[in-house]
Amino acid sequence: MKTSGIFRNRLRLVVATVFSVVAILMVPTGPAQAVTPGANPGKLTTLTSSSDYARLELQEHRVPTSSLDNLASEMGTARGVDQVLASANHPMRNAADCSSMEKTALPLKPTAESYYCWDYGDDKTQDWLPQSVTSSGDADNDGLWGTNKVILSGWGENGSTTTDHMARIAFIDANDPSNFKYRWVLPVIPLNGGTDYRALKSHIGGMVWYQDKLIVTSWEQDADHNQLYIFDMHRILQATVNSSVVGKVSNGWSADGYQYVMPAIGSYSLAGGGCVSTNDDSFPCFASISLDRSSVPDSLVATEWFSSGGTQPARIWRYNFDGNDPGYLAKDSNGYVEADKIYETNAVGLQGVLSHSTTQGGTPNFYVDDARGGVDQHGILWRQNTSGASAAANCGGDITYACWGMHTEGMSYWWNTGRLWTVTEWAADINAHWSGTDTARPQRLLYAVPLSSVDSTLN
Repeated sequence: MKTSGIFRNRLRLVVATVFSVVAILMVPTGPAQAVTPGANPGKLTTLTSSSDYARLELQEHRVPTSSLDNLASEMGTARGVDQVLASANHPMRNAADCSSMEKTALPLKPTAESYYCWDYGDDKTQDWLPQSVTSSGDADNDGLWGTNKVILSGWGENGSTTTDHMARIAFIDANDPSNFKYRWVLPVIPLNGGTDYRALKSHIGGMVWYQDKLIVTSWEQDADHNQLYIFDMHRILQATVNSSVVGKVSNGWSADGYQYVMPAIGSYSLAGGGCVSTNDDSFPCFASISLDRSSVPDSLVATEWFSSGGTQPARIWRYNFDGNDPGYLAKDSNGYVEADKIYETNAVGLQGVLSHSTTQGGTPNFYVDDARGGVDQHGILWRQNTSGASAAANCGGDITYACWGMHTEGMSYWWNTGRLWTVTEWAADINAHWSGTDTARPQRLLYAVPLSSVDSTLN
């Protein structure tokens, strides 16, 4: 029997209310409690109940095309990725120019095949944290956007209040391996029918560039409970005023000193309500996302984050992309985005997740990154599936399997080269560095490791 939209909405409200009450009252239970750092987390547990799937259901919201067109008309002709790359004004330092302090953040095993450090002269890197990475290797099978190889890195502003947490994206010209360079682009949210915009508040823990769309995570707990924002790579606009304001000003358009802005074209919110960051038995707060091109169809893989000092299991799940609506997630007959598969992992402190199968549509392996808590600690990269788990390497030390990079964040797999790309976040003493009492350069790198090298070091 078909139900009316009003009835479905009321039913969803009742279900959301029940889930919220249960989330507050119940003690998290899950198949098993997560293990302590360094202990093998074992196999992934598949979650199958209707309530598990209901908690991950998304609702899509699209910004009216008229609003986007109005903003473009007001600001001027839309710019392309090629124009952003051509104006790249920050050189990345190659391996030989990275400091010994920065290199300590590299993985101990396997060895990074290539790595880059950020521009010394870029004062915008000091109080911001690199969190995620995606590339033209995600966007298209041939690894190119037009004729360019491009890497995007999402950064979040570090601040004491939520109003400080702006997001920005480094567009990296990766055509010449010996000459990476980048330009910052500010993601923004259109307002009032495209007559203004505001900054996106997010640390961009995850980011996926698929076809001509860019999807990023958000921690904004606004009225729509948005968890993901969508951007169009063809809709990049240029600011006309250089000031600290973000949005419309009396004499033009400003973007806090950045030259380019990307207005969101839509978002995805949790259909049931706001996210809960204390357990994996309620609505999830999206921590990291990545693209899986080995699934059929291509899919977006997501995970949530809980402290590496705790024992709370976390969910890993996926949504399919819509083959008929490029770059958007597939919706059901009622217009909702449903999770395709849901797993629970006993690995802790997940900062990144990657799913890949050696055969198209085959059983996937999940590479999960436990960044561990504390300063100057190498992370652990586990490979898990529904049969078991293996550590990526054994290198001894305080925790035998702590061989991955220091505080490594989101991961991306460049399909046609077989390289796993990721970024590291921390400084030698990040708190001292932020307070100005430490002169050490932050241990922040962009690096690549062949996925085959990761697999060859499995124990």
